[in-house]
Amino acid sequence: MRYLLAGGGTAGHVNPLLALAEMITAQEANTEIVVLGTCEGLESRLVPERGFELFTIAKLPFPRTLNLYALGFAPRFIKAVVRTVKLMRSRRIDAVVGFGGYASAPAYAAAKLLGVPYVIHEANALPGIANRAGALGTEWVGVTFANTPIRGAKVIGMPLRKEIAELDRAAQRASAAQFFGLDANRKTLLVTGGSLGARGINEGIAAGAAQFAAAGVQVLHIWGEQTESTAVTVAGYKILPYCDRMELAFSLADFVISRAGATTVSEIAGLSLPAVFVPYRHGNGEQARNCAEVVNAGGALLAEDAEITPEWVKTQLLPLLQNDYELRLMSERAGRSACLNGTEQLYEMVRRALRA
Repeated sequence: MRYLLAGGGTAGHVNPLLALAEMITAQEANTEIVVLGTCEGLESRLVPERGFELFTIAKLPFPRTLNLYALGFAPRFIKAVVRTVKLMRSRRIDAVVGFGGYASAPAYAAAKLLGVPYVIHEANALPGIANRAGALGTEWVGVTFANTPIRGAKVIGMPLRKEIAELDRAAQRASAAQFFGLDANRKTLLVTGGSLGARGINEGIAAGAAQFAAAGVQVLHIWGEQTESTAVTVAGYKILPYCDRMELAFSLADFVISRAGATTVSEIAGLSLPAVFVPYRHGNGEQARNCAEVVNAGGALLAEDAEITPEWVKTQLLPLLQNDYELRLMSERAGRSACLNGTEQLYEMVRRALRA
């Protein structure tokens, strides 16, 4: 079989694409996978690093206002579709799977023109334009969250990396503690604002460092690369600019404070980790929608950046961290609101589309 996987731009599109690509190669002998993306997105680095072939087209954001760019959008889009059609014909593509982003819309249009089945996966609770439009032409649409407003969608969860989907947190806890130089026997709070960091979360939690130490709680704080790190000299408070072993961070964690990107929410809830989600409020508000299901289920709490202060740590967070019964309830509720087999479910949807 020959597959075209389309998507990119952000990690939220690239990571589930790579998870599916790796499952296909593990399940099918002699298969061929081509990834359609752009030169500007994360796929330009991550796809070749993982050993997959990348074919690029021009980055074409959908115009939202009538201007000179909008007037020239149609011919540029047609050019991208024609380029994708030529690729699909030359490589004899059997199926297309799109994950949203700039490359997906031309891939859906090319698949429709050639009569090739295409499958859509929408990671976020608020779908993008490419996937909303593409869903009008296929019955094979999978979503991560039940509250995603997109035509004909089936909830299948988020395709996740094998390291997360197959993670045994308890078995990895001791080695994770050794890796980070922390104590496997102490309650551990994991704090992360994503790869770029979140100033409100970072500064608010770091300011309460002495309170965590006094309560016997150690902190693994992934600060982010583009926010200035605060010097914390309290024992048991570990700050990292970046972490490329998140499976170990999750293994050590008893509780998480995090932004609410679709992949992050899926990983944390799927691993039954209780959490406080602090959604990024700029843009279209998708992060608040991403975590709504697990919050409503009682597996996580919601907070704003401005709330994360030493007073909040003292009056809200520490009492929760010291309440083992409530943490167990939150863990159970989080696990029931998510799943770790999104990759398998998406792969089975692709196989069903091919059989149909």
